[in-house]
Amino acid sequence: MHMQNRLISGVLAATLLTQLSACGTLFYPERRGQIEGKVDPVVVAMDAIGILFFVIPGLIAFGIDFATGAIYLPNGQYSMAPDTLRQALNAEGRVDNAKLKALIEQHTGQRLPLDDPRLIRHSGNVEQLAAFGLAPAA
Repeated sequence: MHMQNRLISGVLAATLLTQLSACGTLFYPERRGQIEGKVDPVVVAMDAIGILFFVIPGLIAFGIDFATGAIYLPNGQYSMAPDTLRQALNAEGRVDNAKLKALIEQHTGQRLPLDDPRLIRHSGNVEQLAAFGLAPAA
């Protein structure tokens, strides 16, 4: 009887752990950072199973997947992982437009006029930089 309780508690703990960490974020980390798109039915089904068995962890999984954007299907030709964009940073932590232009063209096939003088630059806040694991540079 003691062994059966340990097995049940182990399975329960593993299930809770996977649900708390959100299915889409675990299985599709390259999708993080998306803000819209078609919802992936596989990720929704996995999160819904979490709601069936454990309501609170299932809701947390949905929340994490929507917040990170991992629940959306990738729009293959226009999406890039945030880690890929780190290659466009120079030693000072600033964006090098030439590297960024080359990266975007390589990964998406789109040519963007990043050297256009009419380009308006917006500075991000500290929270946005921290979300991508970047340190702010003055």
